[in-house]
This record gives sequence, structure tokens and C-alpha cells, in this order.
Amino acid sequence: MKVVTSRKGRIYTEQMPEPACDTNFVIVENVYSAISPGTEMLIIDRSKHVEQALALGYSSAGIVREVGEGVDKLAVGQRVACYGAPFVRHAERIAVPKHLVAPLPDHVDMREAAFVAHGAIAIHALRQADLRFGETAVVVGLGILGQLLCQIANSAGFRVIGFDLLPERGEQLRASGAGWACATAEELAEAIRIRSEGAGADAVFVCAGGKAGGLIDQSMEWLRDRGKIVIVGDVKTEFDRNAMFNKEIQVLISRAGGPGRYDPTYEKAGVDYPIGYVRWTEGRNMGEYVRLLADGKVRVGSMITSTVPVDRAATAYERFISDPRGQLGVLLAYERVPAEVAPM
Repeated sequence: MKVVTSRKGRIYTEQMPEPACDTNFVIVENVYSAISPGTEMLIIDRSKHVEQALALGYSSAGIVREVGEGVDKLAVGQRVACYGAPFVRHAERIAVPKHLVAPLPDHVDMREAAFVAHGAIAIHALRQADLRFGETAVVVGLGILGQLLCQIANSAGFRVIGFDLLPERGEQLRASGAGWACATAEELAEAIRIRSEGAGADAVFVCAGGKAGGLIDQSMEWLRDRGKIVIVGDVKTEFDRNAMFNKEIQVLISRAGGPGRYDPTYEKAGVDYPIGYVRWTEGRNMGEYVRLLADGKVRVGSMITSTVPVDRAATAYERFISDPRGQLGVLLAYERVPAEVAPM
């Protein structure tokens, strides 16, 4: 089968053996997989310093082709969304643990469902902030993750303000109707003053990347007393202790899609967390993203800027390097497969 890898900093579409279906796993034939440039560019850079090929990708949508023992809520032929490396990747077929697979209603577009990882990550970040209805959320960085975070926060009844230096990203947010968009720090400060009625933002979500530093200190200026900063992107975590002390600000890290991520007992062994103790796991956050798509509360279609055949995957990554302003949601497409849905 075809698999997208990075070797010595270059992208290849290689032939590799198909995966086997183990207990608590399903085999999914990908129809689309979504590129996450922030994370994947880091992997590509890391591949320059190791000998082996590194697999890319962690979010996709496809059709179940085989079901292993211990799987009772998924069936062959079912349309699903999948999230979580190293199981999910840019490949024709993937072996995925049952808790990292979310069934898709018939009317949900597989292209939008392929961004399930981004949706689950955005949802978990919002849960980390523990906001209440009517509070003000500032989202810094309006890539596809930031855009989704704005849409989901808006659906939850928060006052949403997005900030990105690229005007095109702000236009995308305005078009979605999910919040105010700002392109300068001055615009943002004024929007916060108006939207929060002078109190300051309740939470700032840092979805931008970068190692320059200073972004967390700047975020503290936008917050109210005892506000929260939630770090979602790969940002330098240096800050002024006095500025934090003066407002008693909390700085939180949001780890991927929610409880269960990176836990082999949950992911690989298929042992779920009891809902009475862990209400929202990684898998349940995936399901919530799919529900928002199904209900029309989240729309991704207008953010998909290109769809590239898996054989030409290298060109998709080249676009992020040569034209980062013009790329937002990028999909890899696999050979068309019948989209039949098994009755449940």
C-alpha cells in the first residue's frame, strides 16, 4: 500500500506492507487524510537527523474494511473518522484502535470529517479553559485549528475574538460568522475592551507557533484578573513572573485531543475510562466534533484550500513552504472507494 513518509527532510510516497487487524482494532481504507502543517513540519525537520523513514499524518476519514475481536460498535463498510499517530497516518490502509474511530452519519462530508484531529484538539483546549456561557475567548493564530476553535467556541455561546497577522485568515473568520477578527494588537485590544465590556478576556488560546517568545506575556495584557492562557500551539513558554503574579493568571497546556491520548491502556488495549470519572475522553471529543459537523454548527468546506492525490504528496508540503499564506486546509486523496454504509 502507499504510505507518505519523510526521509532526510524530503517527502516520499512509498510502498509498504498492509497492516494486520489485531484485537480491539479495525482496518480502515482512507478516502482522505488531512495535513497538519505545524506538527508535520516538525517531524519532517526531525527526519533530517535520523536514519529511518518517519510516517506523517494523524487525521483521516475512510471506510472500515475489517473488524478485530473486541470491537462491537463498528462494522465493515461503515464510514468513519480516525485520529491519533502512530496508528493514523497518510496511508491507503491503517490499523486503528476502536477508541480512535468515530462513526460518520450519512450526510457528513468525508473531507470535513478528515479534520477530526483538529476538531478534537480544539474541543479539548476549550474544556481545559473551563469557560462559562457568555465569557470572552481570544484565539491567537487562525490556521485551521484556530478557525475550528473559534467556530466551536461560538457554538458554545462564548464571545469570540480571533487574532492573526495574515488578513486572509481574518477574512475567513468573518465569513464563518464565528467571531471578531483582528490583524493588529491595537485592533485586538479594542475588540477585547468592547466584547468584554472593559473586563478583559476570560481566556486566551495560543494556537500560533514560534520560538521568538513574548507571546505569553502579551497574552497576559489581554486577560482579566485571574484569567487563563491555554497553550495549544508549539510556542516558546517563557513569561514574566511578575505579570503573572499581578493578575494571578493560570497558564495551561492542552495535550492533544483529550484524556486517553498517549495512554496505551486506553488506545491500544481498548480499555475505556468510566464516563462517571472522565466525562470527555479523546474518543468522546472526536464524536462531539462529528456531531457538530452533522448539526451544521461547524463548517470546514470553505477552509479546504487544496486536495492533492497521495502520489503527489510532496507537492502539498512544498505549497506550505512556498505559499503559507494561501494554504489553510489541505487534504491528501486516495483512490475512490465505494462509500457504502453498513446498517447498525
